[in-house]
Amino acid sequence: MDKILRDKKAIFIFIAPALAMFVVILVIPIIQMFYYSLCDYAALTPPKFIGLANYKKLFTNDSTFRMALKNSIFFMIFSAITQQIVGLLLAVFLTNIPKGRNIFKNIYYLPCVLSSAALGLLWAFLFNPKIGINQLLAKIGIEGPLWLMESKGFIVLPMWVIAFVALWQYVGQNMMLYMAQITGISRDLYEASYVDGASKWKSFRYITLPLIKPMVVTSLSLNCIGSLKFFDLVYNMTQGGPNHRTDVLATELYAEGFNYFKYGYASAISVVLLVLCLVVTVVIKKAVKVETYEG
Repeated sequence: MDKILRDKKAIFIFIAPALAMFVVILVIPIIQMFYYSLCDYAALTPPKFIGLANYKKLFTNDSTFRMALKNSIFFMIFSAITQQIVGLLLAVFLTNIPKGRNIFKNIYYLPCVLSSAALGLLWAFLFNPKIGINQLLAKIGIEGPLWLMESKGFIVLPMWVIAFVALWQYVGQNMMLYMAQITGISRDLYEASYVDGASKWKSFRYITLPLIKPMVVTSLSLNCIGSLKFFDLVYNMTQGGPNHRTDVLATELYAEGFNYFKYGYASAISVVLLVLCLVVTVVIKKAVKVETYEG
């Protein structure tokens, strides 16, 4: 084995298929995307280089894009805070219960493996003012709001509804990540802390939290990137309406590219989305300091 690891030719042969696939599937499309974002490129015309005109239009003349950017940032912040906190609390709770752990774990994780498209249609049905939750509220004399059609407010009600549905669907993923990390912490550390008189809260604060920081970085990065490129629930519950008030970057990108066939303009939105994901990842790694502990 050591001989193979020293043989550069053998190493190249082993990594060549994966490297070729990585370049063809990821690197080349990203380069093309950057180029097309600098072009006036529609469905039936060849790309025509126009420089930064698409980006100028995005940030100065396109109110729908600015609305989508605001909604995406709100959705990312809301998801990062709620899913991380609730996921961690569920992980701590389920790690410490002696019976029924697997049942509750499966219940909380089940929405993660279900189709987002199907769940979006299901929740859209439940929030329909004529046949959903409002009908149950009407029976007890309460007039329900227009859950998915309200258009007033800095962040409209439908956006809050979608964010809570996403919390319900994806909190199980964060829970599973934190459970895996917490399970790997030696029980001897907790027993020693209890012997020294530490409460469960102090054990959680001074043992659990520092030791799960690597998973915090991973979970938070996945959470934020997934939130920025979120598409399924928004499209199936509101399709960006009413009047584009629930558009996010992914739905705006889809509309420009596949409804209006503005491939150059859609590529510019893709670049903005890619840059946002990279910036958020760097900020998270800088903000959450991971210490190295030696046993």
